[in-house]
Amino acid sequence: MDHIETAILNCYGIREAEQNMVFAARLTQHGHTIQNMADLMDLYRQSYSQKTVENIAGLPHPTVQKFMVITVAVVGASRRFLTQITRHQNEVKYMSASLQYSNYSGHAAFAIPYGIMKADKEIQDIYKKSCQSDLDHYAELCELGIDHDSAGYATPQGLRNVLIISATPYQWKHMIGQRTCRRNTDETRIVMLQIWQRLYKLSPILFAPDLTGPFCQRGSCMEKQMSCQNPISKLWTPADILKEDYPLLIRKEVSSHKD
Repeated sequence: MDHIETAILNCYGIREAEQNMVFAARLTQHGHTIQNMADLMDLYRQSYSQKTVENIAGLPHPTVQKFMVITVAVVGASRRFLTQITRHQNEVKYMSASLQYSNYSGHAAFAIPYGIMKADKEIQDIYKKSCQSDLDHYAELCELGIDHDSAGYATPQGLRNVLIISATPYQWKHMIGQRTCRRNTDETRIVMLQIWQRLYKLSPILFAPDLTGPFCQRGSCMEKQMSCQNPISKLWTPADILKEDYPLLIRKEVSSHKD
């Protein structure tokens, strides 16, 4: 999982999300002052401070965070991650590379789970050999005239994928909060932590840990008997969590930058 990359495709959307959120909140309080469209646009263009963003983001009124979508690209996560993350359907849109239309013969690669990355070379070789065998059989089926969709059933769950996700700020915070909890699979946590890291860098107030992180960062765990019993520090940023929980990835990133 050291080859998973994420990017925000519409970085301007973060600024617009903040502006729309503040505007929507102000509209509820200033409706009596708006007599025409010019009045409305004046309200929309009013400046605001980061303190205003902080105050509104912390209110239990999610509607004001739903007037903009932020689109993120994920390259290199497995198709298993795809099946997990697409369980989130409310105000979220997905577009994925297709096994039906794409021919992966000679181009396919597979993700290596973090647990296997940490294991002995012998175990890593067993996993890689298994995945490569599946990909070889896929290519063989395609060569024999089997359509890509049917041959795709032979590919491993670890097949690397390309995924586009578009969601409102509120839903991003919901997904990140749900999927960065230590109860989740490593790959899902890694991808969502990377996405959160990018969002947090652009808006550390809107995507602050106490508004975006798992339950243990927002207050206390709500999983009850399902709790992981391993709470995350309320002060940690997504970068801190990645460093603590996935140090091997951090070391590989540092090494690649040096090379």
